[in-house]
Amino acid sequence: MGEFLFAVWEGGGNVAPTLGAVRRLVARGHRVRVLADDTARTEVEAAGALFRPWRSAPNRPDRRPETCYLQDWTAKDPGGELLALLDRVTIGPAAAHAADTLAELRRAPADAVVSSDLLFGPLIAAEAASVPAAVLAVNVSVMAPIPGMPPVGPGMAPPRTPAEHAMAAEAAAWFAARLNERLPVLNAARAGFGLAPLADAFDQPRRAAMTLLATSRAFDFDVPALPDGMRYVGPLLDEPDWARGWTAPWRDARPLVLVAMSTTFQDQVGVIQRLLDAAATLPVRVVATLGPALEGTALRVPCNAAVIARGSHDALMAEAALVVTHGGHGTVMRALSHGRPLLCIPMGRDQNDNAARVVTRGAGLRLDRDAPEEALRAAIATLLDDPRHAAAAAALGEAIAATDPKDALVEALEELAAREPCRCAA
Repeated sequence: MGEFLFAVWEGGGNVAPTLGAVRRLVARGHRVRVLADDTARTEVEAAGALFRPWRSAPNRPDRRPETCYLQDWTAKDPGGELLALLDRVTIGPAAAHAADTLAELRRAPADAVVSSDLLFGPLIAAEAASVPAAVLAVNVSVMAPIPGMPPVGPGMAPPRTPAEHAMAAEAAAWFAARLNERLPVLNAARAGFGLAPLADAFDQPRRAAMTLLATSRAFDFDVPALPDGMRYVGPLLDEPDWARGWTAPWRDARPLVLVAMSTTFQDQVGVIQRLLDAAATLPVRVVATLGPALEGTALRVPCNAAVIARGSHDALMAEAALVVTHGGHGTVMRALSHGRPLLCIPMGRDQNDNAARVVTRGAGLRLDRDAPEEALRAAIATLLDDPRHAAAAAALGEAIAATDPKDALVEALEELAAREPCRCAA
């Protein structure tokens, strides 16, 4: 049996797939510990792992919006959400994440460290302890640029014209510059653990032995080759423990529209209300799921709609004709696994990039978060009336299912745990 130490932060939709990886390792007989926010304790233990709380690093006691240390929905300037992520999750608290991870490694050794792709601190600790490390991205690659892939953030499709190439290069340069503005903070964290400074902040995740993308090559944009150590391992579609079954309050044949606008707070209540209002005059049934962060929110609910806090998306998507979503990776991949077309309304984070992949494949449409009620109504009607979107979504879902080996993630991590001390410590 191997000993694995996972490090994850409370980012909403990233927790359930990470714990899906944990469950798969536990089922193979491995022992797993998970460094995480207190919010995840019950779910970690239910997955069969040992929960270890962040002590020095940021730690959310619950999933109320007030306790979210990211607060990226308050950003006003373009790119402000990314800067909040770098300062409050990835680089700003890297020394604290590293200290907690190293303390846990000293308390009990591990054969491998598996860190969320948005946490640099656990990778510093693994390097200092000469423990092989993997970066686990439960979405498209964010902190590890892939040559030929559009830069993350703006939601770009692969560039074709000279103007589009120039725009992509400018966006990539902006991201790299913002990351490297924080290089002194990252290098100070490294120095605190006896590690040499880096010349480029991207080198921190590159020093990991593996980068595992828990998405599908069939979903992502195509590139000639992946960087050394990077591989696709397929989406992890485990539902959160709080998801519950659902019984329809209607008995008719009107198409069901699922509105699923994130499991975490992103100031999305106004969008949900406009969607309910937009669909009120359409011949559809609507179910809007709120998730723990919005549970109890007061909304005007038309007679053709229901609002629930903790519904199972698998159960709902099995009946739905359309999924309206913020574009979180897990929701998008789950909808495609059911062959459902999508209306994506990104709130930020990686959602624009997921929406770009959906739209490029013809599997759905994208609207801005401030889209008026009329535009929302028209998009819902278009997606329900035009069978080409549903056909494209079904084809993409089938391609995803056929592309990714079932045990790719576990086999990669078992390979990692069998290695000698990681190359980055040499």
